[in-house]
Amino acid sequence: MTARIIDGKLIAAELRGRVADEVARVRREHGITPGLAVVLVGSDPASEVYVRSKHKQTQAAGMASFEYKLPADVAQHDLQALIGELNRDSHVHGILVQLPLPKSLHAETIINAIDPAKDVDGLHPHNAGRLAGGSAALSPCTPLGCIILTKTVHPSLEGMNAIVIGRSNLVGRPLVQLLLNEHATVTIAHSRSRHLKQLCAQADLVYAAVGKPEMVRGDWIKPGATVIDVGINRLSGPDGKTRLVGDVAFDEALKVAGAITPVPGGVGQMTVACLLVNTLRAACAIHGLPPPGV
Repeated sequence: MTARIIDGKLIAAELRGRVADEVARVRREHGITPGLAVVLVGSDPASEVYVRSKHKQTQAAGMASFEYKLPADVAQHDLQALIGELNRDSHVHGILVQLPLPKSLHAETIINAIDPAKDVDGLHPHNAGRLAGGSAALSPCTPLGCIILTKTVHPSLEGMNAIVIGRSNLVGRPLVQLLLNEHATVTIAHSRSRHLKQLCAQADLVYAAVGKPEMVRGDWIKPGATVIDVGINRLSGPDGKTRLVGDVAFDEALKVAGAITPVPGGVGQMTVACLLVNTLRAACAIHGLPPPGV
């Protein structure tokens, strides 16, 4: 018996379709077109691919897409000035500064300069604080995608034991808060956690977001558990070719888990889809409209 494969590509496509329907309704009923501004600094190839994907999917959802490409040597005050302009632009409802930024720039200062109402990455301290306090907030896209994927297997997470391996501000910490909001019982683990295998083996829900290829082995998994693999790592094979793997040893876990996300084709597909969700939600909130039905 093998685990059910959670098809992130299909689920993300369905979510984008629902977002597009809601965008069309908001435009039809209120004359508002949600707008997303993405700022890319420098020419990192992976970031450029990601930004192109965001632009394409934003337009496909019927939203306005604004792109700003700045040189790697842009001055901190010039980038902050652009953020200020976007904060004031009534056509922009979501602002995303593509990370990582060049080392010459102070990322925290840039993130803090974004209007929290337009912070569709969910990284501003205002949104992080609201999320930690259990209040409604714009949440980071990848953790939000993890919850949506999990709920395709378990519509209610109430009372389930969950472990989050990784404590980054982008994934691990906000994911813990989202799970608590779903009334799950949560353990957060990291590189200094002791007896990690034993902790993992007690969990009904396993979220691997530690950035170490295939660290979570099959014998760590509780039989029938749901495994959400956030990791994206490149490994070189003996033939010199590279392949993408997650933080979970997929072939091993497949024989034990009840459901599991593949890499690629799992969580990564959900991140941009959830960015569209956040942009739509931000637009509705800014204009005083009820939350959209996505």
